[in-house]
Amino acid sequence: MCLSPRVADEKFFRGGTISAEPRINDRIRVPEVRLVGPNGEQVGIVPIQKAMELAREADLDLVEVAPMARPPVAKLMDYGKFKYESAMKAREARRNQAQTIVKEMKLRPKIDPHDYETKKGHVVRFLKAGDKVKITIMFRGREQSRPELGYRLLQRLAEDVTELGFVEFAPRQDGRNMIMVLAPTKKKSEAMAEARAERAARKDRDGESDAPEAAETEVDTAPAE
Repeated sequence: MCLSPRVADEKFFRGGTISAEPRINDRIRVPEVRLVGPNGEQVGIVPIQKAMELAREADLDLVEVAPMARPPVAKLMDYGKFKYESAMKAREARRNQAQTIVKEMKLRPKIDPHDYETKKGHVVRFLKAGDKVKITIMFRGREQSRPELGYRLLQRLAEDVTELGFVEFAPRQDGRNMIMVLAPTKKKSEAMAEARAERAARKDRDGESDAPEAAETEVDTAPAE
């Protein structure tokens, strides 16, 4: 069985279609197209030869943008420029993509005040960055008979950071540990945008160069003794 030029161009195979790029110029093999001008204006249904002639006169490409329409829709554009701008937009979208990370912080039920403030500071920083925080209270020996100590500590921490996060996963005993998950009140994308704005404002204020920032130091999440 012979494949039509349209089918051959789309490279059909058993189980699906290998879709590469839209057909352009002389690869568009249909009698007529619904033509769209370079500024989005509707030209109307024209023979493919006429559409090609208009593309050559305007020094543009004829690009099939809706192949399944009847007749197919084609647009006059600079296809090379279009591909470049699309690639840049996709790259920017990937760079700004927000991915929430779950950080972990471990505490002991009898943590001293200084260590508590240090650990709380890390939790605050994580939440400000738009990340979730898994808080683990680790019980040892006879501490396991006093789960209320861990519960009160988790409640205290949740109240101390209530402006930045909320309890997404309530405290729950898990063997020798008690676990709670805090989620940020701001979305990751919002936190990233605010952080970028703060860095830009700081550079403008302090006259800093555009040199890349140092990598963030890893936080020691080992339990306090």
